[in-house]
Amino acid sequence: MATILRDWSYRYQWLYDGISRLAALAVGGEGRFRQIALQGLTIHSDTQILDVCCGSGQATQVLVKYSQNVTGLDASPLSLRRAQQNVPSATYVEAFAEDMPMADNLFDVVHTSAALHEMQPAQLRKIINEVYRVLKPGGVFTLVDFHAPTNPIFWPGVSLFLLLFETETAWELLKTDLPGLLREIGFEVDEPTLYAGGSLQVIQARK
Repeated sequence: MATILRDWSYRYQWLYDGISRLAALAVGGEGRFRQIALQGLTIHSDTQILDVCCGSGQATQVLVKYSQNVTGLDASPLSLRRAQQNVPSATYVEAFAEDMPMADNLFDVVHTSAALHEMQPAQLRKIINEVYRVLKPGGVFTLVDFHAPTNPIFWPGVSLFLLLFETETAWELLKTDLPGLLREIGFEVDEPTLYAGGSLQVIQARK
């Protein structure tokens, strides 16, 4: 069940940004949080990048520093208007991630940041299938999202955050074997890299 704090965080950009900055302190700040999914990737100025569930462009703003060919995709017109204002150098597409209006084998890199925990299990599977479809052979799907903490000290903070700002889908993701799901769909996947006491995972999966 969504809380009023969750509703406010999506309605008011200043609140959403404040929550994001606060949560990112666990990995050394928002700047580092936006970079961790990109570590180890080879990205050139002509690399075709898709930022799935781009929201207001927080991660898109980082991606355009690497490539001149960044596309942000989101289902929210309000978020896309904000993204266009925040990062005008990217291209934007309004669509659901589980039904992307893009050609097969189009992107070198597909990125998503703290979005998959918003999805029901059936949606999540559809999205990963779509990501696989739009990636070029050899392309990389890189993501950062919640993970069940491996350090028990982090459980109270994670639990409080999920109770205040998330829904049952976030709790479901904590129980989901994302690497296993990615492999099932066809990706080659190494084990996740964990941050913040294991409460965040970064996965890079190659088509």
